Amino acid sequence: MAQNIILTHQEIEHKIKRIAYQIYETFVDEDTIVIAGIVTNGYALAEKIAIVLGQISTLKVLLCEVHINKQNPNAEVSTSLDKSQYENRGLVLVDDVLNSGTTLVYGVKHFLDVPLKKFKTAVLVDRNHKKYPVKADFKGISLSTSSQEHVRVVFEGTNDYACLN
Repeated sequence: MAQNIILTHQEIEHKIKRIAYQIYETFVDEDTIVIAGIVTNGYALAEKIAIVLGQISTLKVLLCEVHINKQNPNAEVSTSLDKSQYENRGLVLVDDVLNSGTTLVYGVKHFLDVPLKKFKTAVLVDRNHKKYPVKADFKGISLSTSSQEHVRVVFEGTNDYACLN
């Protein structure tokens, strides 16, 4: 199956920078925020956003890995931070692609058990195929695709790209 590049490395860097500025504008009154990335690509994106936030703002960023079993999203969600570390803070849940919304909605559900000051979501690619009422507050690109097409984001240092196949 052919693959079409939809975002080059340079375009991904630009989208990450734009998302980081939007996050900073939203959380400008906070001292510390949590960037929680869904393992694996969501966390890689979260790390990149955190780096840019460190360059453009004085926000202290706590990175958090979110472990969701994508084959069984009803299984318990775990995080690399204890709940007390993100309690009463602003939090952004990050994933690479928003497809059906299943992964993101189960991630959101996990964080609803803890009082947060502000809760937002961020994705690099929003595919517009949601089966759950979940949205991305910050997104790099919206893409209308057929349900047979697959979006894949590859993070390889200086050769990041997103493709449709």
